[in-house]
Amino acid sequence: MALGGTDLNLLVQLKVLLEVGNVTRAGQRLSLGQPTMSAALARLRRKFNDELLTRSGRDYELTPLAVELLPEVQRAVRLMSRALQVEESFDPVSSDRTFRMMMSDYAIAVIHEQLVARVSALAPCVRLQIYPMRPNLPFSDRVLLDYDALIGPRGLGFPGESRALWRDRMVCLVDKRNPRLRDGRLTLADLAELPHASAAFGPTDLTPVDRVFSELGVNRRIEVTVAGWLPLPFVIEGTDLVAVVPARLARLHTAGDGPLAVAEPPFGEVVLAEAYWFLPDRLADPAHQWLFARLDEAGAAVSAGAA
Repeated sequence: MALGGTDLNLLVQLKVLLEVGNVTRAGQRLSLGQPTMSAALARLRRKFNDELLTRSGRDYELTPLAVELLPEVQRAVRLMSRALQVEESFDPVSSDRTFRMMMSDYAIAVIHEQLVARVSALAPCVRLQIYPMRPNLPFSDRVLLDYDALIGPRGLGFPGESRALWRDRMVCLVDKRNPRLRDGRLTLADLAELPHASAAFGPTDLTPVDRVFSELGVNRRIEVTVAGWLPLPFVIEGTDLVAVVPARLARLHTAGDGPLAVAEPPFGEVVLAEAYWFLPDRLADPAHQWLFARLDEAGAAVSAGAA
C-alpha cells in the first residue's frame, strides 16, 4: 500500500529501525532478513537525505534528525493502524520475542528470579536479555531506545516514564570480627572513624547514602570504591571496612553462619526506591503491556518479602 508515493510498509520499517537502532534486530522484530532491512534503510536514507543510523563502535546511533523523527513516526504508525483497524497483537504462548532490559546489579540480584519464573511459565519461547547498568547512564538519550525497560533506583535522573517496583532500607554491613561492632550495633562516631567501602554509579551521582552522610556532616573515610552495590560484601569480609547497603542485599550475605553481620544504621531510616523506566510510546504495544505487567507482578512479590 502506498500513500503519496510512499510505501506504508517503509514507514513501519522506519519506526522499528529507529526504535531498536540496529538493522539486524529490526529485521528480527519484523521477521525480515537483514538484506531486506538494509535495502529499506538505504531507501529511507535517500528519502530523508540523512544517514538516520550511524556506526558507533559495534552499535548504531541515531542522527539528530532521526531522534526528531522517532516520536512522529511512532505516532503516525499508531494512527495509521487505528484508521485501518489493524490492531497489534501479542501471544505470549507462541511468541519468540526477545526483550532487552538494563538493570543495576542490585536489581538483578533481587528481582531476576521472580521475573524469569513468570516469563518462563507464561511465555516459554520469549527471551530476556539483561544488561548491566553503564556509568553516566542518566545522561544518555539513547538508553530507552536501546532497551525495552530500565530498572534502577529513583533519584538518578533517568528519562521517560516510570513505575515503582519495591522499596528497601539501608543497613550497615561489617565483618563479624570488626572491633567496633558491639551488641550488633555501630554508633555514628564508629561510622565517622571506620574505613568505608562505597558503591559508585557515576562521577556526579549521589546515592541516598551520600546524601544522609552529607546532611549529618560525616566525612566518610572511603578506602575502597566499587562499581555498584553487589561487590561490597565481598570486599568487606576479613577487614575493618564498613558499607551501607540495601537490606535485601545484606540479607543474601548474612544468612546462616557466614562471616558478615548487619548493624542497624545509627542515622535513622534511609530508603532506596527501585523502579522501571520506559518510553511512553511502549504502552501502545501489547508486547510491552505484557512485559510491564510481569514486572509489576515481580515487583509486588519482592515487596511482599520483608526488607
